[in-house]
Amino acid sequence: MLDTLIRGAKIVDGTGKAAFTADVGILDGMIEEVGNLSNAQAFETIEAASRVLTPGFIDMHRHADAALFREGFGEAELCQGLTTLVNGNCGMSLAPLSGAHADECAKYLAPITGNIPPELRFASVDSYFKAAQGRGLPLSCAELIGMGTLRTLAAGFTTGDLSPLELRDLHYHMEAALADGVCGVSLGLGYAPEIFYSTDGLIRALAPLHRSGVPICVHMRQEGDGVVDALREMLEVTRALQTPLEVSHLKAIGGRNARKAVPEMLSLIERARQDGLDVMCDVYPYTAGSTQLIHVLPPEFQEGGTEALTKRLLDDAARKEMRARMEAGSDFENITLLVGFDNVIAIGLQMDEYRRFEGKSVAEIARTLQKDPFDALFDLLAAEQCNTGMIDYISDEEDVKDILRTPFSGVISDATYPSGGRVHPRVYGTFARLIEKYVVQERVLTLEQAVHKVTGHAADRFGLEKKGVIAAGMDADLLLFSPENVREHGTYARPNLPATGFDEVFVLGERVIENGVYRGGSSGEMLGARMGY
Repeated sequence: MLDTLIRGAKIVDGTGKAAFTADVGILDGMIEEVGNLSNAQAFETIEAASRVLTPGFIDMHRHADAALFREGFGEAELCQGLTTLVNGNCGMSLAPLSGAHADECAKYLAPITGNIPPELRFASVDSYFKAAQGRGLPLSCAELIGMGTLRTLAAGFTTGDLSPLELRDLHYHMEAALADGVCGVSLGLGYAPEIFYSTDGLIRALAPLHRSGVPICVHMRQEGDGVVDALREMLEVTRALQTPLEVSHLKAIGGRNARKAVPEMLSLIERARQDGLDVMCDVYPYTAGSTQLIHVLPPEFQEGGTEALTKRLLDDAARKEMRARMEAGSDFENITLLVGFDNVIAIGLQMDEYRRFEGKSVAEIARTLQKDPFDALFDLLAAEQCNTGMIDYISDEEDVKDILRTPFSGVISDATYPSGGRVHPRVYGTFARLIEKYVVQERVLTLEQAVHKVTGHAADRFGLEKKGVIAAGMDADLLLFSPENVREHGTYARPNLPATGFDEVFVLGERVIENGVYRGGSSGEMLGARMGY
């Protein structure tokens, strides 16, 4: 006797092959059988009525490390078809978080993960996994170990390469995290303190991964004028280490780089793959990103962490130096030069004097306060003690489509979870947007191609062996829907509106959305990849 029988579905199985019609039986959280099950008996039968059945979607790049402990976590994710998340991206993992530099590290993470109270400071990945599993998860989560977190714990926000003692500490924590079951390693080379590595120093920091098969997911050193050279650097690192490389949220920031850098980078990746390197990339299907607001500043001013940076923002001489660098510099990701202050939107504002500017551009804030945009930016960051974020309009839509079309790309959200204020609509709608806009409306991808990118492709990339494909013996993470009914409702002005159109959603056989109504659940797991979790 099956727990659930889904009858007559159009199955898009996650492999990329053409859809086919079949029945699917679920038993004890697993897919028991796929085929003609006309004689099967089940406690519950769902008539698919030619609707599409796919594996649950996997977001390979999310920042819900701390958010999964929040009340109500899961609705925004499950309503867009997500049943598995990979957290700890861009070098920023919540665990481990202990030692002399733990406070600095928590402040560094806060604009991305949200504020981190003492009860969420875990000394190891294992203790983090156990605490998360113990609360009852509505969907499953895997974790990357963030090398920015580890470098901060080892050396704070010092510049240059690590000392032998610091390297030993970093390698100890990396290897412990891998033993605890993380599914890969992440880098945030666009952020302090990882931006302070030389290429050789980075290779030394990653040396334990040589020929390991463990994927390295990288937010590259630059995504603006120097993005192509940043990719060349990571290809050099990959050749040295001979382990898989995932280039996170591939893009080229600014109009002068649009339609130039992305085609060149896709060609470089293709040649590297032909040479035998395991290199892939991913993209979020929006032209705006979201990250820490301090990311617009020259990185050398971030030495010493956010407290030191806040002091510099109040110092006239340092402000003058920062402004001079931002007015002309091309050796860092100079976002305000590339896209302008009008395209940098402040979010996550917490101080009374600035909260009224939530969702306003830096240019608009400057006009309202009758200040120069640089002064307005520096004053805001100093008042907020650098603990605020931004939405930045940075990419070209045709570049996004080119990356989506390439066979070696995945689709991600890069969703961040600040403690308050406005978020990017991708938190609520990325995967609904993929189906609605890029499959149904614009036909950039076929349904089979799109589903593969967020199921089988993603599962293979991170060793999630029981996820991503509809086949007997796989986890019963399933979506039943009509593609033409899927909707992203969130906007930049009103982002926190759940997606709709996924009629039935199962997590390990538990029905968490029924007839389009979210009811939640607790059957999700913390996944220890490469260990059979």
